[in-house]
Amino acid sequence: MSLYYEADGPRDAPVVVLGPSLGTTTGLWAPQLPALTERWRVLRYDLPGHGQSPPPDGGRTLTVDDLAAQVLEILNAEGVARFAHAGVSLGGAVGAALALIAPDRVAGLILCCTSPRFGPPERWRERAALVRREGVGPVADTAAARWFTPGFTGAEPYVAMLRAADPAGYAACCDALAAFDITDRLADIAAPTLVIAGAEDGPTPPAGHGDVLAARIPAAELVVVDGAGHLANVERPGPVTDAIVRHLERTWKGLSA
Repeated sequence: MSLYYEADGPRDAPVVVLGPSLGTTTGLWAPQLPALTERWRVLRYDLPGHGQSPPPDGGRTLTVDDLAAQVLEILNAEGVARFAHAGVSLGGAVGAALALIAPDRVAGLILCCTSPRFGPPERWRERAALVRREGVGPVADTAAARWFTPGFTGAEPYVAMLRAADPAGYAACCDALAAFDITDRLADIAAPTLVIAGAEDGPTPPAGHGDVLAARIPAAELVVVDGAGHLANVERPGPVTDAIVRHLERTWKGLSA
């Protein structure tokens, strides 16, 4: 199985990979694309069963390391040796896994609204079972409340991404979240790291998630964005984009960085 991906920006620029959250697609990063493609080559990918990526073969389960390996396949095919990775939620977990699996290749890391452990595994296994049984409709119906603050009015395009997801692919990604726990390995991440947290993020609030990442990853910086829920890059694109660009300008200007 190969992941669908898109590449934008100057072909000779340093590469930044953008990873989506569970239930979303490459379109999640549209608010950041204009700023990032001015100076970087941007690769965005769809998770299995999301957007234009096929679901897992035979409905098999996945791990976050499996997803990271598939991202490395894309980069190998593109001839990319070193890169920075920014990811939201599950996309952030994939980025952290890449930093542990291929530390010599990850030049910078941006972890947005994510965690070293996404709560009790049982919760994710129950959601996977629900989606395999009833489809993605039940989780899509409640997605806006999980992803955004109550006053946000632009949720529908992102909820539509979830409604279009393949149930087997979505459930497999839930399995990956259930098994993910790198709490005891955070000190091994060597890439310069920026942690971005939404102040009103329900699924991964700053306390117990973003603050753990920032405290345990060596020299990591934590930025908490006011008025932002779980998809902070969508709800507060200005401050999130500014933080990402500042971090990349400091850490990833090319192969000499």
